[in-house]
Amino acid sequence: MADIKFEIKEEIAVLSESSKGWKKELNLISWNGADPKYDIRDWAPDHEKMGKGITLTRDEAKQLYLALSQI
Repeated sequence: MADIKFEIKEEIAVLSESSKGWKKELNLISWNGADPKYDIRDWAPDHEKMGKGITLTRDEAKQLYLALSQI
């Protein structure tokens, strides 16, 4: 499996935390040196491991915000 490089540019919010210390976070992350995207995923303490997640462009994040504001 290819080595994935990432840099957390901005930690925006912790959405939840499990009893084992993993946190579901919203961050702005640059993946493999690309432009940063909004990212929602589970992280182990100190960000040494990560779970599956979803990345969103700025436009996608705006659309998600609009959709969530309706509920």
